[in-house]
Amino acid sequence: MTNSDEDLPRPARKLLVPPVLDMLGVSELHEYIALLEGEIARVRGVIASKQAHAQAASLFFKVPKEEEK
Repeated sequence: MTNSDEDLPRPARKLLVPPVLDMLGVSELHEYIALLEGEIARVRGVIASKQAHAQAASLFFKVPKEEEK
């Protein structure tokens, strides 16, 4: 017997809870932008690393094509 909850789609994870921007001053908003840009750069680095690992794995496990007749 399976759990019916297993068949339901998982709710999307909310990774970032943005602050209320109306309460921030201009300098704080610039700091927030810098923080977000740093986080974007960090995420792009992780993406590049994962893509490189996936590419290396696909080359390592690549099945040779059969010769065409």
